[in-house]
Amino acid sequence: MSVPTRALGPLRVSEVGLGCNNFGRRLDADASAEVVHAALEEGITLFDTADSYGGGESEVFLGQALGGDRDSVIVATKFGFEPRDASAGNVVASCEASLRRLGTDRIDLFQIHFPDPATPLQETLAALASLVAAGKVRYVGCSNFDVALLDEAYALRDVLPVVSVQNELSLLARVDEAEVLPWCLDHQTGYLPYFPLAGGLLTGKYRRGAEAPAGARWTVQSGPRRDQLVTEANLDVVEALVGFCERHGRTMVELAFSWLLTRPGLSSVIAGATSPEQVVANVAAASWELTEEDLAEIHAITAR
Repeated sequence: MSVPTRALGPLRVSEVGLGCNNFGRRLDADASAEVVHAALEEGITLFDTADSYGGGESEVFLGQALGGDRDSVIVATKFGFEPRDASAGNVVASCEASLRRLGTDRIDLFQIHFPDPATPLQETLAALASLVAAGKVRYVGCSNFDVALLDEAYALRDVLPVVSVQNELSLLARVDEAEVLPWCLDHQTGYLPYFPLAGGLLTGKYRRGAEAPAGARWTVQSGPRRDQLVTEANLDVVEALVGFCERHGRTMVELAFSWLLTRPGLSSVIAGATSPEQVVANVAAASWELTEEDLAEIHAITAR
């Protein structure tokens, strides 16, 4: 099967990617391999991981599963999550460690996971430029950068261009539409949304007045992130979106993915999966062609 492709800066990637955050946490090596092989069969070419996922096992499991298919895909990983360290020494050490875990000789897209306020961005980019020059990294991206930081990175493009940004974007988190997405369009920078289903809230699993599903993320986890998402206002939006989907004979996942793909400048929806069946469903979910009338109604709902 072939998934449509889009530009991710100078790269070309499938418009649905595979997020590998479940590898090493909810999935062991064998289960991770099943998910990767299903993604390859579906035509997914973008695989996104991080050195922090599964304590590093995500990269190990991904590299093992890709095997001889490594050269036909784009491998993206991240560094500097915990601790928030983007110093030159940690950039190089993190790259070497990720290369070993992935079992590869280069990283296609090496992303700064979080800004490091203690390290000048020029130092970080200079270290990354040395890795590009050595052939260990092809391109560099960033994650969780606002427009001010993107402007700073762009001013340093002679040191090394940053070709992509990965930030939170979903029907329940639309802040980036105001500034970051337009910035990416203007600067020919790829955009990857994370948390496209708001941790499951946009699957329709969490409904007002209904018992929370056993074992689901926001059933078993508590804390500020849950409190920020599982609010009365967001549950109101979810109920309205469920009604919208029911009238169209579609699912919430179809809506969440297909809506994201209508955002100007968006490169690929990175979707996690815990089974081959979920990979197939994620790819199929992106095929709903929303009309202008649909988009206007969705905007009215989510603008609440």
